[in-house]
Amino acid sequence: MQLYIHVPFCRSRCGYCSFYSRALPPGGYGVELLRNYLNGLLAEISLWAGRLGRPRLETVFFGGGTPSILPVASLELILKRLRKEFRLEKGAEISFEGNPESMLQLGYAADLAALGVNRLSLGLQSLNEDMLRFLGRPHTRREALAAYEAARMGGIANINLDLIWGLPGQRLRLWLDELKTVVSLKPEHLSCYNLSLEEGSPLRPALERGDFELPGDKEQSSMYAYGSEYLETAGFLHYEISNYARMGFKCRHNLGYWEGRDYLGLGPSAVSTIGDKRWSNPRDLDAWLNRTARGLPPPECEILDRNVRVLELIMLRLRTDRGLRLQAYRKLTGRDFIADNKELIHGLHRKGMLRIKNGYLSLTAAGMLVSNSILEYLFTSTREKLAALSAPEREQSEGPALEGPSDFQGRP
Repeated sequence: MQLYIHVPFCRSRCGYCSFYSRALPPGGYGVELLRNYLNGLLAEISLWAGRLGRPRLETVFFGGGTPSILPVASLELILKRLRKEFRLEKGAEISFEGNPESMLQLGYAADLAALGVNRLSLGLQSLNEDMLRFLGRPHTRREALAAYEAARMGGIANINLDLIWGLPGQRLRLWLDELKTVVSLKPEHLSCYNLSLEEGSPLRPALERGDFELPGDKEQSSMYAYGSEYLETAGFLHYEISNYARMGFKCRHNLGYWEGRDYLGLGPSAVSTIGDKRWSNPRDLDAWLNRTARGLPPPECEILDRNVRVLELIMLRLRTDRGLRLQAYRKLTGRDFIADNKELIHGLHRKGMLRIKNGYLSLTAAGMLVSNSILEYLFTSTREKLAALSAPEREQSEGPALEGPSDFQGRP
């Protein structure tokens, strides 16, 4: 099983972010919020360990928000409780998201490493000062580079750098120059997301008003294609739509999502999927604290029927370089995926957008570039093929929302 822990605090809200977070005020009230969150999380850890029978954990991922806003003493208590209540596998991947301004605390990175954090995801987002200001990031280029060096000096040997492309005023040359600078730092992993302003992100209303323009489709296509090509020549395997890793450094936690493994989400707004059940914690700190204190069961638990599982199988597997295992589709549906989508598959294969090898069908880099359109067609086709399911199942199975290259950040 995989565990995700949501830390819902930030120093300030970034313009592109639609995840649940709240600004942590300075002073006593901020300290009180952190204390309440910590107590709630420790209680939730014990609650779920008891409900699930102390399951084995393969990965732990601290996301947010800004996990690096947590004091080291709080993180120590959290990890101690996890090791007591769950069975944390030897060699488990423990990932921790951090922002440059908070990772520059003296000795913070070394403390993380000493506590067992063995993978850091550092939110650079950009190395351009104008772009950083546009995004609402609270750090500078200099601080971003200093935070990376501090993490290395602190003993963290597996570092991912988050970057955003497709920003206003950004062009192919600027994006490639930024990638060259980042590659020169020698990180183990890169997550490169196309700017996507979802409902609830502070910058979305400004985009709708026309206050700024994003690069055109042709420019963005070039940025994705040539950026991916450059990273592969620099030794990074393009193993998922938005993710690139050096050999041996794929994110095990995110791979678990894409391969459909069980995961438990703790903290406000966190999502869990275990077996055929999925639920979300309240998207509000106080509501989450209230439910946790009372030991209430998951709210509005969704049962994942066969239709949903088939559609998610297609969507999640085709995000990865390995692709969709054709036998897995047949096992769920009793049908042949290639025969069901013969015309589309032959057309994409002729255009070099997919490959079929060793029982897997996967998208090439060119196919990943237009994955939304491909998935939309496959969803429509698959729903039609599954029409033989019982009427009640069909009514419940509208299927997952499509996500573009930038939407999925490898966490619930």
